[in-house]
Amino acid sequence: MKSKNIKGWQPIVVILLFLICWQLSIKIWKIESWLLPGPISIFKEGMKSSDSLLPHISSTIQLTIIGLLIGSLLGFLIAFLLHLIPSVREAFYPLLILSQNVPIIVLAPLLIIWFGFGVLPKLIIISLVCFFPVTVSALDGFRQTPSELIDYMKMAGASKSQIFWKVELPFSLPSIFSGLKISATYSVMGAVISEWLGAKSGIGVYMTLASSSFRTDRVFVSIFIIMFLSMLFFFLIVVIERFTVKWKVKGEKRK
Repeated sequence: MKSKNIKGWQPIVVILLFLICWQLSIKIWKIESWLLPGPISIFKEGMKSSDSLLPHISSTIQLTIIGLLIGSLLGFLIAFLLHLIPSVREAFYPLLILSQNVPIIVLAPLLIIWFGFGVLPKLIIISLVCFFPVTVSALDGFRQTPSELIDYMKMAGASKSQIFWKVELPFSLPSIFSGLKISATYSVMGAVISEWLGAKSGIGVYMTLASSSFRTDRVFVSIFIIMFLSMLFFFLIVVIERFTVKWKVKGEKRK
């Protein structure tokens, strides 16, 4: 137990050492704050601007949650259809891969032209970022179901829907949650990119205003908030996974 607790502190120690080296480097080389502010000045600016930051953070969180839910649900439905109809999977799977080769920042202006400056293009951007990891992970999970169990269910007279809900879906849950973890971290990035395109509030708006006024410390405050939100959504998915896939957690503890 002690060794596990010690390992849990290792990332925190590394982060603290990095911040200390960062602060010392600025003092030693006398780097101007407008070019590269130190962690202390960034923290002070974050505390000073907390009142004005809260509405932006709230707006980004709301947009991220809605986009993540839509993208994850869309990804699961696509994976379900492709798994259910193998001929469709062979035809459309390459198109899914090609869809990820087009940068989101390139599609964003087109979405604004087609759908305007409202919430819809922003949700489309986040959904496009989130659906692919869930789709690929779910498809891989469906394929990893032991063939012996499927054969046994068929011999027992189970229908395709029963095989899916009772065997294939439970065995694919660990893979699906792996995709959800990736989507959760990407969703915040997608929300910030969508806010760059013309939102009234959000971390992306706050970062754009800070950059245009050469407030580098506020830009770094935005970056740290984005990192924190990404980790927060990631750990929320981990918590949900622990309550949902209990048999996997028990198996890991035995090892």
